[in-house]
Amino acid sequence: MDLRSPHILDSGNVMMNDTLTSDVIGRRVEVNGEHATVRFSGVVPPMAGLWLGVEWDNPERGKHDGSHEGTVYFKCRHPTGGSFIRPNKVNFGVDFLTAIKNRYTLEDEPEEEGKEQIVTIGNKPVETIGFDSVVKQQSENKLKFPSGSPPPTGTFSALKVLVLNRIGITWTEVLHCASRCPVLEKLYLESNGIVISERPTDVLQTVKLLDLSSNQLIDENQLFLIAYMPRLEQLILSDIGLASIHFPDAGIGCKTSMFPSLQYLVLNDNRISQWSSINELDKLQSLHALSCTRNPLTESSKDAQTTRQFIIARIGQLRTLNKCAIQREERRGAELDYRKAFGNEWKKAGGHQDPDKNRPNEEFLAAHPRYQSLCLKYGAPEDGELKVQQPFLLKNQLLTLKIKHPNQLDQKVIEKQLPESMTIQKVKGLLSRLLRVPVSELLLSYESPKMPGREIELENDQQSLQFYSVENGDCLLVRW
Repeated sequence: MDLRSPHILDSGNVMMNDTLTSDVIGRRVEVNGEHATVRFSGVVPPMAGLWLGVEWDNPERGKHDGSHEGTVYFKCRHPTGGSFIRPNKVNFGVDFLTAIKNRYTLEDEPEEEGKEQIVTIGNKPVETIGFDSVVKQQSENKLKFPSGSPPPTGTFSALKVLVLNRIGITWTEVLHCASRCPVLEKLYLESNGIVISERPTDVLQTVKLLDLSSNQLIDENQLFLIAYMPRLEQLILSDIGLASIHFPDAGIGCKTSMFPSLQYLVLNDNRISQWSSINELDKLQSLHALSCTRNPLTESSKDAQTTRQFIIARIGQLRTLNKCAIQREERRGAELDYRKAFGNEWKKAGGHQDPDKNRPNEEFLAAHPRYQSLCLKYGAPEDGELKVQQPFLLKNQLLTLKIKHPNQLDQKVIEKQLPESMTIQKVKGLLSRLLRVPVSELLLSYESPKMPGREIELENDQQSLQFYSVENGDCLLVRW
């Protein structure tokens, strides 16, 4: 009898007997629904018989790091990632014929788990059955990379997209793989427990997208090692436990030399809690899209719209935030509101309407690096803008506005007081009654004495006058 041969149970699962050879090292196994990789096979004194040393995919499932009573039998990445298990307790998978039957359902057996679900793709409902059970049965591969000298560069000379999610790969192995892919453009490395241990030299030079999501061991300093990948345009850092961002090579108001081509950055599900990290992002030369949801900074505020405005105001070149485009009017409103919100703080720090006396201290400039440039863009905030309003008094929320009709010469200019919280839709309703013109035909815009020669469209009916930063003395322009 060949002692290395597994025996096949009636269920089709391949179980190993108690006599094994070293050819099981590196094999993927399953024990009671948990997956692992075999790292050791042999005797573990003083216990009799043969044992398998396994490294669990879920390190919380194990008990040690591969050591027993001072002897190291194998190594694990996590101090509790290892266990010793008897061979007959381990499932090495299914035989080929059973796999074919399970995959193509050759036997006439009823579907037990498939639950009907309705999902919407576009405007069409689509019925899906059994997706949950399929997902449950899928498990990740664990690749074993050969030791010794790497193969010649260009083994995968045309490969542009490489997905290595949840396979237990190390950063050294990533670089080893990348050396074989001279035109690689997209690299996905989610959930590998990666530690970026060295700077990629002569590799990853063509990569445009890098996904490092859910690698909880990556910290801010490790990111500096990949900061000079010349063509990196998209960097996904969701759920890595990142708490802060800092580019030490650039001072206030300057651009960093790091990540020179980075256009899109994803920071969802991290621990960013300080505005200083958002300020740092303004130092990136090419950044124009940011996703930053489910961070303490964005979740702690009750006013999500204000948080969005402050992010827009702090990152001058941003065009898209959390997958929503930033229109020109939204940026203008955000910057004006930001300028007003911190105006009193600016004055106390030494800010002044007179340019010759405008010298805010370093602490204020560090907290608000773009504030001075916003004052140059829109003018310094006036004292009247900075008065603390009484929020519960309607009279303090009323705007006195002129209303003109550029295309109707016979219509006189009128003056109205409107609440700053009034939506554009309600303004149109009011004007429709005054002018006896259907709401659907009205087009609104406004002019501000602070922005002579410029007309701002009020195109979103659901937004308020305040959203567009309409102020006392401004002029509404009505066309139909």
